[in-house]
Amino acid sequence: MSGLFRAAVGGRQEVAPPAWVPTSGPEGTGPPLQELGASLPQELHLFVSLELFPSPVLTASPSWPIEGSPVTLTCETWLPPLTSHTRLQFCFFKEHRALGAGWSNSPELQIPTMWSEGAASYWCQARTVIPRILKTSPRSQIRVHRVPVSDVNLETQPPVGQLIEGEDLVLICSVAAGTGTVTFSWHREGSERSLGRKTQNALSAELRIASVREQDAGRYYCAADNLDGPVLSKRIRITPRVPVSHPVLTLNPDVAQAMVGDVLELRCEAQRGSPPILYWFYHEDVILGNTSAPFGGGASFNLSLTTEHSGNYSCGADNGLGAQSSETVSLNITGGLGVAGLQVTVKVKKIFFPIDCTNSTSIKEFLNMHTRLGTSRDWC
Repeated sequence: MSGLFRAAVGGRQEVAPPAWVPTSGPEGTGPPLQELGASLPQELHLFVSLELFPSPVLTASPSWPIEGSPVTLTCETWLPPLTSHTRLQFCFFKEHRALGAGWSNSPELQIPTMWSEGAASYWCQARTVIPRILKTSPRSQIRVHRVPVSDVNLETQPPVGQLIEGEDLVLICSVAAGTGTVTFSWHREGSERSLGRKTQNALSAELRIASVREQDAGRYYCAADNLDGPVLSKRIRITPRVPVSHPVLTLNPDVAQAMVGDVLELRCEAQRGSPPILYWFYHEDVILGNTSAPFGGGASFNLSLTTEHSGNYSCGADNGLGAQSSETVSLNITGGLGVAGLQVTVKVKKIFFPIDCTNSTSIKEFLNMHTRLGTSRDWC
């Protein structure tokens, strides 16, 4: 039987290791008990002190967990056969804070997500209810393996090439791997200050830029860092598409100087709008033709003037984000002399010709002249 023997002698207790005391004196075993009377105390009390259970030891599985993964803590101890009926309770601690629900009958506790938070001590306690005995494990540190961020990627919503001026732009920064708290930041090339920064336990984060303007165009990238240094994404070019403004129609050369048969240039141009831009030219709402401006700017359409080209002209512009029309320009082409926009009137004074009324040839020429000039025909 294990334990310590306590002997009470004259009111004083002495502690000695367990001893075997014979009651008789068979040969080879020493003198009989009666012969030891002079050397033994008059009153002898023997006590046996049994240890109900040893001090617990805290273990973790896995012993070197990856940050963000679960860990199972076990408060290990055992009960000797003579005390196997004793009920134990367990409690787990991190530093000075109890974990879970406190005391329970289970020697295990699962931590759903383990984070790397520096040097933190874990320990446990085990106790019996009756009699109340409490024992504490040594403190131990659990090393958590942190995975550095990798494969940082920047995406946009709407996708690149589909963003329209005035819409909100969402920049999505993500990592393929990485554990723990990750700090995300967004940047525009050429700017020293970041556009935004977020720190969270996640593999992605978003930044919203409201009402993007044309001047927000540029190359963007993001960075992610979980204390091992920032890792940058590739740069992507973001160019908001700008709807066309109302185009302006101009005529060249000046209408008052154009002649029938001359070539008139119709010039249509929208001051704003992302290329390519398609322009249409109209005469009295009838399409004359169209011209594309693949790199932006304006476009022209040439027209050879006839007297039938009098009327109203306009043009339209469209880059796929909504069509816009110009104001109407009027053109008036008149007269036999073929001057566009200028009406010519010829006045001839009354002329008297001496003729021979008896000569038929003279009379015929006189009538033809007045017909050509449109004058009155006064003759004898």
